Amino acid sequence: MTTPSALSVSAVVSFLREVLESNEFFSDLWIQGEVSNYSRSQVGHRYFSLKDSSAALRTILFRDNMPGFQLRDGERVIAHGRITVYPQRGELQFVADFVRPEGVGILAARFEELRLRLEAGGLFDPARKRPLPPFPRHIGLVTSPTGAALQDIRNVLARRWPLATVLLSPALVQGDQAAGQVTAALRRLAKEPALGLALVAPGGGSAEDLSAFNDERVARAIYGFPVPVVSGVGHETDVTIADLVADMRAPTPSAAAERSAPDIGQLERALRMMDRQMASAVRNTVSEQAGKVETQLRRIQYSAPDPASLAAEVRSLLREMQAGLERRTSTDRARFENVAARIESLNPMATLARGFAIVQKEGATKKPVVNSTRKVKPGDRLSVSVADGAFWAEVS
Repeated sequence: MTTPSALSVSAVVSFLREVLESNEFFSDLWIQGEVSNYSRSQVGHRYFSLKDSSAALRTILFRDNMPGFQLRDGERVIAHGRITVYPQRGELQFVADFVRPEGVGILAARFEELRLRLEAGGLFDPARKRPLPPFPRHIGLVTSPTGAALQDIRNVLARRWPLATVLLSPALVQGDQAAGQVTAALRRLAKEPALGLALVAPGGGSAEDLSAFNDERVARAIYGFPVPVVSGVGHETDVTIADLVADMRAPTPSAAAERSAPDIGQLERALRMMDRQMASAVRNTVSEQAGKVETQLRRIQYSAPDPASLAAEVRSLLREMQAGLERRTSTDRARFENVAARIESLNPMATLARGFAIVQKEGATKKPVVNSTRKVKPGDRLSVSVADGAFWAEVS
């Protein structure tokens, strides 16, 4: 028989810790009890025990969880957290991440713990909210196939926007299986390629009835949905985690349908009004442009030359040119005749015709004109030119 070897304290404590922390039951616990031995460390961690009439559980609330939250001995609270083992002391320890007074109720405490955690994760950030498509052709719907919400939504969409196709992804909306079915229904719808938006609308109920829509799985399915999601979970006073994550919240399923689709009647009226406005605008524009054309035509007509007037002006100019030309010609003729007369008066032949003669000395190279008796002597030969010829003479 083999003798078993002894285990170290650390091995046993580590094994116990691993068993506790790997068990889902111990990793998501809600515990209610009375606070005792409350203390706060210098760094801000809060230490206390949760006890009832027969047991106590050592608890720690770290400073990063609910900073500033204070407790008092004797206060009854509801706390959420996980069970582990503190190795240095070998003590069972409850590590809390959320604490609320017991009077709020377990459902309200669960809601608040999840709301704070998801809000810190950015799931409610208004900046990520997507606008709804103005004219959706395919609208997904997650609801019970037998509930009144289905018919209400179909009636509203048939009245407001009959052009849309409703794609039902059925799911239980109440009971223990509801959260899982709603999550699966959203995942089925997410695979529809032509989907424009989705409605999540169980149709109201008590806080217990709406618990599926305060489930983290449903919240994350809505957060990761590929198109906008409209939440119409319950009545106007009911606000769920699904409402906070959705891109738009409506107080009822009917209101969700109203907000998800346009009113075709209003669109028709708007189109008719636009048609009238466009026709009126076209008429006004045509009238305005026609007026401008007429104005420009009148300006052209006023500025265009009159052919008859131009012809008269041309004829007048011709007459003036002719008269000017005649005056110029007469003046030039008179000047010419005057010059001709002057030239004629200087013509030596005319002088000879009146009985004068030109006497030139012969023998000289240039035949100088004899205009004085002192320029000749007896015996000189002279050439005498008269009007009808010339003859020789000798000076004696």
